Amino acid sequence: MSFERAKATLSGTRFADFRWVEETASTNADMVEILRTQDPSEDRRPAVLVADHQTAGRGRRDRAWDSPPRASILMSIGLPLVAIDRERWSLVNAAVALAAVDAAPDLRVKWPNDLVAPGAGGGADLKVGGILAELHQDLGGMGDCLIVGVGLNVNWGRMPEDLADTATSLDILLGGDVDADVIVSDLLISLDSRWLPRLGRSAPTVEELLDAYRSRSATIGREVRVALADGSELDGTAVDIDATGALVVEAAGERRTITVGDVVHLRPA
Repeated sequence: MSFERAKATLSGTRFADFRWVEETASTNADMVEILRTQDPSEDRRPAVLVADHQTAGRGRRDRAWDSPPRASILMSIGLPLVAIDRERWSLVNAAVALAAVDAAPDLRVKWPNDLVAPGAGGGADLKVGGILAELHQDLGGMGDCLIVGVGLNVNWGRMPEDLADTATSLDILLGGDVDADVIVSDLLISLDSRWLPRLGRSAPTVEELLDAYRSRSATIGREVRVALADGSELDGTAVDIDATGALVVEAAGERRTITVGDVVHLRPA
């Protein structure tokens, strides 16, 4: 895949430092070094790296993320946090998810970090992508940074049999090949102009971002089972997300706030 068009489109945005490679072990690991070695005398600017193929990609809880070459968008966004209030750092993941839905409007957000096609699997949601944000504190001259990995299935042609019941790809949903560079540039432009400004220090509230997330959520309003960090499970109704991006679940007449956990949707929307 060529991303020359995306690089040209992003000129003049905060994501003008846009790079791509044919293959790497992990774009997130590479991004750590990109940010660490930037000249500290220059402005602390974001950087973006896209790869056609990853040999050691991973998702939440170190789960493997495997994709054939050129079948998926594999991207890492290195984001210095100097312009974002600390209490809003946890919402960067939501901002990236909203930008992804802007770029691919058929998708919705499954808490905490999945991009899904609602009802595409005979009434069940099918996973199309995921987002993984990692905090790196005092990363050289860049200070505190988030490195946000985005994986999005775009041109698989046909899903492998072992994934067909749980995952799909944008080309399958749309009935034809997808221009990956257009998706990337649309996502980054939306993130630059629409969502990151709502997390900046000058933004009075984050309510507009939260309302947008609620409206594009595949989880809110659903009966869910949450696998909690302590190994227990919670069944209930997902009713909201709070100002930090945590999921609010109502169970047995009480509301619980979930900051970490894996969610299973128990019934169609």
